[in-house]
Amino acid sequence: MIKVGQAAETRRRFAQEELAVLGVEGRVPEPLLAAMISTLLGMHLPGQGTNYLKQELAFPATAPPDAEIVARVEVTRLRPETRLVDLWATCHAEGVLVCEGRSLVKAGGDAIF
Repeated sequence: MIKVGQAAETRRRFAQEELAVLGVEGRVPEPLLAAMISTLLGMHLPGQGTNYLKQELAFPATAPPDAEIVARVEVTRLRPETRLVDLWATCHAEGVLVCEGRSLVKAGGDAIF
């Protein structure tokens, strides 16, 4: 059952060698940080069948290669009658905030409110 305050997180390191294949040096690209958030929304909270309606992200700092990045999403509002879920998302690299923002999604049919 999805509840306000419920959260999910994932951790990942992007090695410099991996980033070099993408033609990037010295930082983790912002789309990879956003993809970590997307993975959480689509696989964990609310879960499979989730559809993005709106997302706003800011990137106040750069995530360095090889740093442990912790992506987290937290439910801030539920609208069960329309299956809408508001979430706050963050990514920290070794404790430094590198991404934050909000998402509005429509939960899939398996999500329970």
